[in-house]
Amino acid sequence: MRAFISLDLPAEIIKEIKKIQNALPKFVGKKTESENLHLTLKFLGEVSEEKIEQIRENLKKIKLSPRDDSSKDIQGGHENLQAGDTAVPSGEPQKFQVSIDSIGVFSKKVIRIVWLHLTNCDALQREIDEKLSDLFGKEQRFMGHLTIARVKNIKNSPRDDSSKDDTAVPSGEPKKEFLEKLKKIKIPKINFMVENFKLKSSTFKSEGPVYEDIEIYNLK
Repeated sequence: MRAFISLDLPAEIIKEIKKIQNALPKFVGKKTESENLHLTLKFLGEVSEEKIEQIRENLKKIKLSPRDDSSKDIQGGHENLQAGDTAVPSGEPQKFQVSIDSIGVFSKKVIRIVWLHLTNCDALQREIDEKLSDLFGKEQRFMGHLTIARVKNIKNSPRDDSSKDDTAVPSGEPKKEFLEKLKKIKIPKINFMVENFKLKSSTFKSEGPVYEDIEIYNLK
């Protein structure tokens, strides 16, 4: 089966994300459905039933407690990111707060993904990497993000629709215009507590991927 480890979102946070999705500039592609919004902490790919059992047991060993350290910047080639890593491994696994603080794309030259950045997920991801290091390689460039849209194409918009003139000249380059509008979207203060993370399976069907919980790991 295909498996991954993720953070799911509270219903009230998904409602706020939908508002942001509705404010996106026009594009050809697809907005992520509400039921598919999640943060992937680690993608595991195709794994056997035997390996799944090893993963389940290893993840039970995770220990995490919160600490504030908002001064750390995230690097790695992603556009317009600054965020804090606010947890370190220690003691019993603890709940921790996450914030959605910015919107962006992975590449300004080839726009394929629109994401929202989530702060404070790095320590949990590193601890997952550590506990699964005997089974999987560690992530090289992790960034906590939600994919809110997948872009196939971006088109120019007309300068003035009020004239109803079919000969209206498109304004600017489509990518530049899209990015400028994206930058103007105001991200409200969105915070929530992470109370668990999940080991999940993914099955591809004609109507899209279907996700199922394999194991839920509660944080105290």
